Amino acid sequence: MMIFVLEKVPVSLRGELTRWLIEPHPGVFIGHVSALVRDKLWEKCCKSKRAGGVVQAWSTNTEQHFQIRMSGNTDRTLIDLEGLQLIRIPNSVDKPAELQKKN
Repeated sequence: MMIFVLEKVPVSLRGELTRWLIEPHPGVFIGHVSALVRDKLWEKCCKSKRAGGVVQAWSTNTEQHFQIRMSGNTDRTLIDLEGLQLIRIPNSVDKPAELQKKN
């Protein structure tokens, strides 16, 4: 099983992914593909995302039973803590000063 979450990417990229995966919600893609296809889709998304962001998660035989990778402009950060992948959500203290002024 593999999941893609696309944020603020070109519509053409979403259309490309629908050839391989289903889109149950705008920007969310789910499917079951080989590791080669998974990596090729990841490369395609990274090259075509422009100012958007891409998150990919897939099943694997790790302690958590999944693996995640992120690229581009996403609201969260992926961190590795002793082999566990965790998601860090920045708070207002972590945001750059120009973003704090807009909020």
